[in-house]
Amino acid sequence: MLDLVRLRVLAAVARTGSVTAAAKELHYSQPSISHHIARLEAETGARLLQRVGRGIRLTPTGELLAERAIEIIGRVDSAAAELSTHVGLDAGRVRLAGFSSVLSTLVPAAAAALAASHPGLELNLTDTHPPEALRLLRAGKVDVAVVFRYAESPPEEEGIRLLHLLDDPTYLLGPHENDTLAAHRDARWVAGCERCGGHLLELCARAGFTPHIAYRTDDMVAMQAMVSAGMAVTTIPGLALRAHRAAGIHATEIPGSTRHVYAATYGEPPDPPATTALLHALRAAA
Repeated sequence: MLDLVRLRVLAAVARTGSVTAAAKELHYSQPSISHHIARLEAETGARLLQRVGRGIRLTPTGELLAERAIEIIGRVDSAAAELSTHVGLDAGRVRLAGFSSVLSTLVPAAAAALAASHPGLELNLTDTHPPEALRLLRAGKVDVAVVFRYAESPPEEEGIRLLHLLDDPTYLLGPHENDTLAAHRDARWVAGCERCGGHLLELCARAGFTPHIAYRTDDMVAMQAMVSAGMAVTTIPGLALRAHRAAGIHATEIPGSTRHVYAATYGEPPDPPATTALLHALRAAA
């Protein structure tokens, strides 16, 4: 009997065109992908992949099995969604991945509302940055990913559906009130995650300078502590300030710097009932 996990692996390799891309999509290691393909070839007695230069391609047999694998996986996923609908919201679980400042502000209110309306539904949470949250979503590891985008962010991949939750302004954190970015062109800066750090560079470029980034940390509390100690200045989202505000800092909103927060789902609608219930709770909390 063919193993469903290995069929998912083959389908991902066919869809992405490489073992490396399939590993990223499924959140597996590259050797694990190769192992599953080798086991599937042993089970079927057929060669499914062949090397072409530095890449790979499916053999005719591999293409045939990949097509059937996509059909099989689609039917299994549909059955799971139908079962979820049949069971309703009295049991089961729904899984969410999101970044730290939204998990400490928006999500607890949504979780409380969800627990009140559907007490039998279990909510699982994962703290991670948007790119990783979207990878988990595409791999089926979570049902909802709460992410943020800036105006300069590249578009999300095909199949990702975004529900707008709120707009979150960006603030300059420094030692003075009514501060400006340009006033700190010669200062030391602390930058956050990749998306936030890229946005900081964009904002400073608009102000006519390149910041000297002396420190990097994803910890918004640590960033505020550095500013409070006079070590650096930084920019920070409003949600992070709502979650924690250190003493001795001043926050000045930066015009035209809003980031947009979304709840992301993957695949064609409709969403399973538990996912829909979580989306409603998030929207209400926002």
